[in-house]
Amino acid sequence: MLGERSTGMETMNVTSVADEFSDKICPRSSLADRLGLLPRPLVFTNGVFDVLHRGHVVYLAQARALGASLLVALNTDASARRLGKGPDRPLNNEVDRATVIAALASTSLVTWFEEDTPLQLISEIRPDILVKGGDYDMRTLAETHVVKSWGGRALALPFVSGYSTTALVKKVRQEG
Repeated sequence: MLGERSTGMETMNVTSVADEFSDKICPRSSLADRLGLLPRPLVFTNGVFDVLHRGHVVYLAQARALGASLLVALNTDASARRLGKGPDRPLNNEVDRATVIAALASTSLVTWFEEDTPLQLISEIRPDILVKGGDYDMRTLAETHVVKSWGGRALALPFVSGYSTTALVKKVRQEG
């Protein structure tokens, strides 16, 4: 039967398992209503999150630990391509990337942004805490200044050494 999988002893409804996290995926048009249901403080982060690895999941867990809820905003496919990571990136499309991020326990809600930066989205949702990866100088980001304008905090979390999607893609291509 579609949506069911036999585990040997019982039949599990795979669709209902997927529904547990697909509900975390929220189009930007519905974001305001959904955010009103999340506990505060709200932590915001963004990125492509193309091929999820240990560095990503540690980073997202650390971000979530800073507040009561974590909103992850993904670059749309078009926005991700404009970042210059390569003509074939992202490898996974935006819906697939959102599904993987939504499946993480640390994630409260996932949405997308089409712009080159999430500045407009951040201005609309007014998170309490903005978190970025350790390669950002938070003092230079327009996003930092807007979050601080309403009393929020902005901080960079250190990278988990040795993990990079770009390096992983390069390794796969060399070995393939």
